[in-house]
Amino acid sequence: MDTQMLINEAVEALTSQIDDTAIIACSGGIDSTVAAVLANRAVGAMLHCVYVDTGFMRKGETEEVTEMLSDLGLNIKVVDASDRFFKHLDGVTDPEDKRKVIGEQFIRVFEEEQTIIGAKYLVQGTIAPDWIESGGGNRDTIKSHHNVGGLPEDIDLVVVEPLREFYKDEVRAMARILEIPSSERQPFPGPGLAVRVLGDLTRDRVATCREACHIVEENLLAAAADGKCDIPWQYFAALLPVRSVGVHGDTRVHGETIVVRAVHSLDGMSAHYSPIPHDILADISTKITNALKGSVNRVVYDITHKPPGTIEWE
Repeated sequence: MDTQMLINEAVEALTSQIDDTAIIACSGGIDSTVAAVLANRAVGAMLHCVYVDTGFMRKGETEEVTEMLSDLGLNIKVVDASDRFFKHLDGVTDPEDKRKVIGEQFIRVFEEEQTIIGAKYLVQGTIAPDWIESGGGNRDTIKSHHNVGGLPEDIDLVVVEPLREFYKDEVRAMARILEIPSSERQPFPGPGLAVRVLGDLTRDRVATCREACHIVEENLLAAAADGKCDIPWQYFAALLPVRSVGVHGDTRVHGETIVVRAVHSLDGMSAHYSPIPHDILADISTKITNALKGSVNRVVYDITHKPPGTIEWE
């Protein structure tokens, strides 16, 4: 079946499933954006898109994403819920607990929006790897995706998942036909930087990870544009709760560790680490430690495939 036919069938299915006001979380990622565009084609003004700023977004992401979604003709509302998320995640360090707290708070935000607009349906950009990795039946739980394992049992919305049986490469193909600007945008986890900051989720630690991620993204994009390396499928920085002694000038620093991760993959189910040239990694390391003096004094590169690792660290 060709991609255009898949799109047509998805729109038809959404038209038959949704007969009242619907709400969707639009993060700007390819999955939620494709789901939103399909739903918008199916039900038009009955669809209300909500972008939730959790406080765990990348640098400049809120402004960039809301502009893109508006340009796609989507009815988008921005909700700043960062105080709420940081409050509920205070002291939560286990990655599964983080994802479940984030999933529940996402739903609570939507329930509040639901009361405003009277939504009956919740459209989600869940794709096949999300529910496969979240476990169930005879499957082990690799990690609970916030839109699957993180959903509270008492949710008062009918969940609609138009991409549930598709893989990332298939969703990318749909996005290209739908002329979505983010069709080649690298994947970004639903919980955002919350699962790239291992350990305590303080505003300072999240800000540190945000800046390191920005440096990694900016430098790898520039290197690829200059023909120095291939652009990876996904590339980012994570902040580890590992402190070591370092030196800045003549000053002793007891700082944390940034790990740089870059992988090649087709559908996210498996991946190989990207062999980034050492001079590019050295430049990234220098820029991170200079930008984050006093908080980060060590940068390492992750050369683990998936399996045995996962793409994200949590």
